Amino acid sequence: MAHRIEADVMRRGWPVGESLGSEVDLRERFGVSRAVLREAVRLVEHHQVAKMRRGPNGGLFICAPDAGPATRAMVIYLEYVGTSVSDLLQARLLLEPIAAGLAAERITEEGIDTLRTALEYEVRHADEPGVQSQDPLHPMLGELSGNPVLHLFIDVLTRLTARYANTSRRLSKAEILSSKETSRIAHRAIIDAVIDGDGARAQTDLTAHLESVAAWIEKHRVRRGPRVAGNVIEPEMVEGPRAKLAEVVAARIHDDIAARGWQVGMVLGSETDMLARYGISRAVLREAVRLLEYHAVAQMRRGPGGGLVVTEPEPQASIDTMALFLEYEGVTADDLRIVRNAIELGIVARVTARYADGDNEVAQRLAAAVRWPTEGPADDPRKADLFHTELADLAGNPVLSLFLSIITELFRRHAAGHDQPLPGDTAAEEVEHVHQLILDAIVQGDAGIARHRMRRHLDALAPWWH
Repeated sequence: MAHRIEADVMRRGWPVGESLGSEVDLRERFGVSRAVLREAVRLVEHHQVAKMRRGPNGGLFICAPDAGPATRAMVIYLEYVGTSVSDLLQARLLLEPIAAGLAAERITEEGIDTLRTALEYEVRHADEPGVQSQDPLHPMLGELSGNPVLHLFIDVLTRLTARYANTSRRLSKAEILSSKETSRIAHRAIIDAVIDGDGARAQTDLTAHLESVAAWIEKHRVRRGPRVAGNVIEPEMVEGPRAKLAEVVAARIHDDIAARGWQVGMVLGSETDMLARYGISRAVLREAVRLLEYHAVAQMRRGPGGGLVVTEPEPQASIDTMALFLEYEGVTADDLRIVRNAIELGIVARVTARYADGDNEVAQRLAAAVRWPTEGPADDPRKADLFHTELADLAGNPVLSLFLSIITELFRRHAAGHDQPLPGDTAAEEVEHVHQLILDAIVQGDAGIARHRMRRHLDALAPWWH
C-alpha cells in the first residue's frame, strides 16, 4: 500500500504541498481498511513522502524529504554486516575522485566561498581537542559535483569512516595535532585544485588523501570484532524539528542493540520494560517498534516469554528509502550513468582478479546468472538484474552491493512511477548474450575487455530513464 501511494506521488511529479486526499478518499480509491491505510501512512511519513494532517481540510499532503532518514536506513544495514575499512576505501576511491573532477568543472564563485570557508574553519579549530569528527570537505565535494547520487553516497561513506576513526585508541595531543595538520594540508591542495578547475590534480590529490586516511585508521583503530563500535545513528540526525518521537525512540533502541553487539534472538525486554526504560507512552513505543520491524532490526513477540527480540537486518528497507529520496532529488540519466559505471566497472575488475586467483565459484555462479533472463520465471521482475547482483556479491564489498541495489531499485521505481515499461522479456536473449560476453572476458582474465563490454551494456540502458 505504501509503495502504491509513493508511486502515485512520483507519477504526479512530486508536487510538494498537494493533497492526495482525505483518509476516506484514500480508503475508497485504494480499496483498503482503515487499519491498512494507517499502517501504510506511517511508512510513507517515515520516508517523508507525505504527511497526514488531521481535522477540517485535512488529508495526506505531499512533503519534501531530506537525506536524514535515507542515510539512517543505509547505515543500519552496513553497520550490521560489518563493513571494513578496506570496503569503505574501495568505495570512496571509486566515487570521490569523480566528484572532485565534476566539482572542478562546475565550480562557481559561491562554491569557492563554500570551500574556503570550510578550510578557514579547520584552521580556526586546529587546536581544539576533538579527534576525528566527520570531515565536511568530502560531502561538500559531492554536493558541488551536482550529482545527487554521488552526494548521498559520499555522505554515507564519510559518516561510516568517521565512526571507524572514533573507535581509535587514545591519542596524545601531539598525535592529534599532527593528524589534523596532515589532513589540513591535503584539504588545501584538493581545494586549490578544484578552484583552479584542475580536475585531474584534484582527483590525484584526493586519492592520495583517502589512502592516507585509511592507513591512519588501520594503524590506530582498536579491534573490537568485525563491526563498527559506538552509536550508529547520531542524535542530531533524528532529534531535529522534523523528527517524530517514535523515530527518535526507534533510533535509540537501535543504538542500544548495536552497543550490545547485535545479538540476534536476544530479548531486549517486554513492552512494560521498554515503556519504563524509555519513559514513553504505549502508542509511541508501538509506532517505534513498527519502524524497527520494517527495517528488520527487532520484532515484538507476543505471549509468555515474549518481548522485543533482536532480528537480523535485511537491506530492502534501506534500498527503498534511498531510492525514494533520490527520485525526489530529480536524478538524471547522466547522474545514474556516472555512478553506476564507476561501481560496476570497479566490481568487474575485482571479480576478474578473484577468478584469476583461482576462485572457481565465480564462473559457476555467473554462468547460472547469465542464463536466468531466459530460464528464470516469467514473472520475476528482477531476473535481468541477477547477473549484476551476483557480480556485486562476488566482489565481496557490502557497500558496493548496497549502492548498486539502490541504483537498480531507483531505476525500477522510476519506470513504474512514470508508466515506463522496462525491456523485460523482449530483450532477454540480447541481455543474456551481452552478459555471456562479459563473463567470457572475466574467465579469460581480460579485465579491460570485461569493463569495456560492461560499459557499453550500461550505456544501452540509458534510454529507459526519462
